[in-house]
Amino acid sequence: MSESGSDGGKWLDAHYDPVAGLFAFSSCVDLADLSGDGESRLVVGDLGAGSSGMKLKVYRGTALMSESALLDLPTGVVAFFMDLHEPRIPAVAVASGPCIYVYKNLRPYFKFTLPSLEVNTLEQDVWQQVTEGQIDPLTLKEMLEGIRKKADVPLSVRSLRFLSLEPDDMDEFVQLHKQQPIRRQTVITCIGTLKKSTADEDGVSCLVIGTESRDVYVLDPEAFIILSKMSLPAAPTMMDVTGQFDVEFRITVACRNGNIYILRRESDKPKYCIELSSHPVGLVRVGKNVVVGCSDESLQGFTQKGKKLWRIVLPAPIITMAAMDLPTRGFQAVLVGLANCEVQLYRDKNLLSTIKTPDVVTSICFGRYGREDGTLIMTTKGGGLMVKILKRTAMFSDRDSAPGPPLAQSVRLNIPKKTKLYVDQTLRERENGLAMHHAFQMDLSRLRLAAAKAYVKALESSLTPMSSSLTEPLKMNAVVQGLGPSFKLTLNVQNTAACRPIMNLAISFLYDESLYRMRNSYMRIPLLVPGLIYPIETFVECTSDKGISDIIKVFVLHEGKSSPLLTAHINMPVSEGLTLN
Repeated sequence: MSESGSDGGKWLDAHYDPVAGLFAFSSCVDLADLSGDGESRLVVGDLGAGSSGMKLKVYRGTALMSESALLDLPTGVVAFFMDLHEPRIPAVAVASGPCIYVYKNLRPYFKFTLPSLEVNTLEQDVWQQVTEGQIDPLTLKEMLEGIRKKADVPLSVRSLRFLSLEPDDMDEFVQLHKQQPIRRQTVITCIGTLKKSTADEDGVSCLVIGTESRDVYVLDPEAFIILSKMSLPAAPTMMDVTGQFDVEFRITVACRNGNIYILRRESDKPKYCIELSSHPVGLVRVGKNVVVGCSDESLQGFTQKGKKLWRIVLPAPIITMAAMDLPTRGFQAVLVGLANCEVQLYRDKNLLSTIKTPDVVTSICFGRYGREDGTLIMTTKGGGLMVKILKRTAMFSDRDSAPGPPLAQSVRLNIPKKTKLYVDQTLRERENGLAMHHAFQMDLSRLRLAAAKAYVKALESSLTPMSSSLTEPLKMNAVVQGLGPSFKLTLNVQNTAACRPIMNLAISFLYDESLYRMRNSYMRIPLLVPGLIYPIETFVECTSDKGISDIIKVFVLHEGKSSPLLTAHINMPVSEGLTLN
């Protein structure tokens, strides 16, 4: 076990097998204690070669514990408790095609098939005519194409496959399938779990499935009957489920039309809709907020009612996303796998850690593996398996490193209730809004005029601390030191030009001679090199014992010109030395 140095030493490299032969997405990876011995196993729905070799694999530590062949590509794998029997061992549900295969004790236990959909009556009549020999395959093709364009009910898979064939293969296809009944079957696109009545970690859970027919079903965990059916405007691709079925729940669904819909218990239609600028590629719930990764290389945060909170741009396209939840530390964040071989950890819009990987990560799963709580499991594009363990001493800095408004700006203020005075003022503003606006505009114009006059006066009398001359740009500040009656006056003069020196300058002082006395009231300034600060020092002596002070004016002049380049007014302090005497 070695320490990973690319992420600040927060993770330990526990295992890496580049030739493990695991090809899976995040929805097909889960962690569960399948033996009841306190050690969690890794359950993976392996995609195999895409057309063959699909398997359900279970890992214990770094070794493959068991594998079972699957008939179709898996779209999701979840572990859930389906009963209250002891010992408390979860079952594994694998969504594949139109079926859900339930495994208990790593053995096949139950198969649930989605109900068939309504078949187009016109399509049935056309195939019946083919069976009776009334029409030929070319006529069948023309009639099916006309039905597909006009009918509300989509065609079955058999008809769609027939329309994609070449004319030479149509007759053989018709002879093979014309005696079989027409069925229209949907497939499962995503799967999740929903607690039945209690929020306990080992509480009984229902299965929630999204289908290609734009429906969401909630299944009973014991009888596997449909408890609830909800409809969506588009086919779902990802989902996140929270709550309890018997109390209150929310199902957040990302659909193929680029929108996110939120379903609730009391309605069979979406309660809220989040419209995105690009299609979602990842969906994770963190607390009460939803974090969405989009195809435009952005990560966005929303409330559970659909209000947008923040948006950040990522350095590469998003491949996969997963939640990172550490209940022992009260820490929740989002893991984002990018196409540039990085896995970044975000809490809200703040980047907390970056993990460099040898290959593009296609699936991420974080949780308890074996007896270690903070385990990060990743599979790569080339079929590799990586296991990292979060160090117990790892600390994540929650600073707001992203550009934009600070994190505190999104915190809601505790706004007090409306008082009678507030209501009265609101009514007054509504009744006299026009007059108040005119008065405000008049005052604003007067303020602008006064500011402009003061600015022009400052430029004309060179009262600003920086010179307005383009040929001789200067900057000056003054520092007074001492308690009195003697003060040390230091003037820091700087030439702010890019590359041109300034010469033939002098400094003159104007002051009340009854209060102050200076050794040098007129001094020449040496040649000023651009960029350097020249300190010019002189001494001022206070001659009054009345405990009063005055202003000393400083002028920076060019020899031969009466108009000063710079003017500074120095407020002299009260001489404490004479007061003490």
